This record gives sequence, structure tokens and C-alpha cells, in this order.
Amino acid sequence: MVWDKHEQMATGALADLQLERLRFTLHRVARQVPFYRNTFKQAGVDLESFAGLNDIRRLPFTTKQDLRNNYPYGMFAVPLRDVVRIHSSSGTTGMATVVGYTQNDIVTWSNLIARILTMAGVGPNDVVQIAFGYGLFTGGFGLHYGAERLGASVIPISSGNTRRQIQIMQDFKTTALVCTPSYALKIADVMMDLGINPNGLSLRYGLFGAEPWSEKMRREISERLGIIATDNYGLSEVMGPGVAGECQECNGLHVNEDHFLIEILDPQSLEPVEPGEIGELVITTLTKEAFPVIRYRTRDLTRLLPEPCPCGRTFRRIERITGRTDDMLIIKGVNVFPTQIESILFDIEGTQPHYNLVIERENNEDKLTVMIEVVESIFFDEMKKQRTMVDLIKKRLASELGVGVRVKLVEERSLERFNGKGARVIDKRQL
Repeated sequence: MVWDKHEQMATGALADLQLERLRFTLHRVARQVPFYRNTFKQAGVDLESFAGLNDIRRLPFTTKQDLRNNYPYGMFAVPLRDVVRIHSSSGTTGMATVVGYTQNDIVTWSNLIARILTMAGVGPNDVVQIAFGYGLFTGGFGLHYGAERLGASVIPISSGNTRRQIQIMQDFKTTALVCTPSYALKIADVMMDLGINPNGLSLRYGLFGAEPWSEKMRREISERLGIIATDNYGLSEVMGPGVAGECQECNGLHVNEDHFLIEILDPQSLEPVEPGEIGELVITTLTKEAFPVIRYRTRDLTRLLPEPCPCGRTFRRIERITGRTDDMLIIKGVNVFPTQIESILFDIEGTQPHYNLVIERENNEDKLTVMIEVVESIFFDEMKKQRTMVDLIKKRLASELGVGVRVKLVEERSLERFNGKGARVIDKRQL
């Protein structure tokens, strides 16, 4: 089942629509946004000569720093009186980025989220519990409006207070849970503590996003909560959630290509990668009114999945985000991503789905320690068995990553749990 007919557009018709919308957007930003007018001029871009979608490679990139440099409203393409919603990033790593929405943008956003929910199996008869934070973060309101557009019943519970979350699930007959995958695991932990059997709930679907997660983590969540767990993708600078989402085939995220033009580029050369290779996702908005962005470097790493999807949707799919170029750890010259480590850890019997990566500098050399929770029977067993497990984890990590790491086993529930995005990496080099 699809939300609208555009999801099954023929390739040629989609390309024509994309080109039409791209040309319109480029002329708008050249007129209305000084930043783009100046960068286009500096790059010698002739918008009248755009003949095809590949011509986008002649355009300069937009980065998060560009958005910060134009804080708060410098990137808006409409007067502030036409902006009905303002969201912002937290600004924890620098100046916040501010994004705006016209009334038409809100309608578009709601429809795209309705698409994502429909892909995941959610319909008008479902009860959707949104455990994302409500506020300047786009996740809560984005999913909320989309679920209402779909006709579902929405519980805007926001994040935190896990026992209350579970009580609401029981009392209100929640059928779909929306949150980060890390928080879904925390909910599963608390359910186990309370002696609650998830099979006794009405829960059937889980839509998770806002942080990278592995296939092993999906299976863990699905099994422990008894749900179909799907991934969805978005970022505040482009729209928020609604850029892409998984259908129930769970084999990659369908990009809403009638609204977003995507490129997969080598992060160093900024040239297109070969089909199927991992690269940085670069997005151009095609329909945003208040806050259009051109060739925005997301820093998210993924690859295109060329095979058609059995669900019948024709939009191209991308693989689940494997990490970010700026989340990448470099250990002894080797690139390491947390999701690589997570995938290995979750495949080893006796480990728990909670871990931390601690980076320290010793004698001018970076050292990575993997702290992993293990089941009680192993942690309190004889030291010989613990050493055997540590050796096994070290061997598998070294084989997969190409670099040796230290491993420390810790007790269950000893690592911090998260209501929102899981903060896996503890970089002590900066302390």
C-alpha cells in the first residue's frame, strides 16, 4: 500500500519533474537568498544553461558552517512574515542552525511523513506514541503532524519517564512507537525489570531514527518488543524526518525523490562514487519554500541500492546510514565507525546491546577501549571464562576493523541509558 501515486512514478517522468523543480528552486534562491546569489556568481554558474540533472555538479556545495554563518535568518528565501514555524539544532557543537517552514512546507512535510508511516505499515486505525522530544528538535513535531495527516491517533508523550511510557502503552493500546533505537532498547530493559511481557501489549510497529543503528540492533529491538522495526531518515537542515524511510521489506530506505535530489559522493574528492559504493549523502531540496538548500553536505555515509524493491515503489533506496564522516574514528590510521563495532558485538553470545567506545591518548598514540555489557552469568563467572570472551571479542574486532582495540567487560545496567540519541563515543583526548 502506498500513500500517493507519486511513489510509483516512472523513471523518466520523475526525472522530468525533478529537473523542472530544480530549475525553479535555483532561480528562486538566486533571487531571494544573498548567500546563493553570491556563491553562484563566484562559481560562474549560468542557470539558463541547465539542460539536465547532471548539471547540478556545476553548483557549489552548502555546509553546516554556511548555515551557521548566516544565523539566524540569512538563508531564508521568504520574508519572515511568511514563516509559520521555526526549528533549530541544539548548537552543542557550535552556533545553532535555524530552519523555517511556510504553511505549504508544513503541508508537504506532513504528507511526506504520512508516506513514511504508510511504508512502515501504520494506518488510520493505529495509535502512534511519539517519544521524541517536542521543541526545537524537528523529530517530535514532524512525526506528529504526519501521523495526524494519516488519520492515526497520536499520543504526544515526548521523551523520558520510561515507566510512564510503558504505562501509557498498556492503557492507551499503543500500536506504533516512534523514538530513537537507543531509547527503544531502554524501554525493553525497563519492561523486563517490571516483569511486563511485550506480547501482552498492542504494539506492532516501531519507527526509529535520529541516530545510526545496525541490523543486529534492529533484530534485538524487534525480538524484545515483538514489533516490525523500520528506519526513517531526515535532518533538520533539509526538512527533518521525511526525507527517506523503510517499507516493511526492511531492505533500505526509499528516498522521496520528487522532493529531494540526492547524490552519493566521495567525501574527499567530492566526485560521484561508483554505483553501490559508500559515500557521503548530498541533498538538494526541490520543493522547500522557506528554507531551500542546494547540494547540502549531510556528512552522512550511505550507498544507493540499485535493485527494485518488491513493495512496488520506484523511488531509489539508500542503505541505512552507516555513520558520519565527522563521527568517524581514526585509530592508528584506520577509519572506524561505531556501527561496525556494534554489529560485531551483537553477534557474540552473552553480550548486551549497550556499549561505549573510549578513546584516550597514551604516549602520543590513540587507544580505543570497547566497554561492553555482558550477561550476569558471564560477569560473575570464573576469570578464565571472562578472559576467553575478551580474547574472542578482541580477535573479531581486529579481524573486521584492521586494528587492535582493548576490551573491557562490565556489569549489566552499568553503562548510561539514553532517552534520545545514544552517546556511544567518549573521547578523552579532548579533556
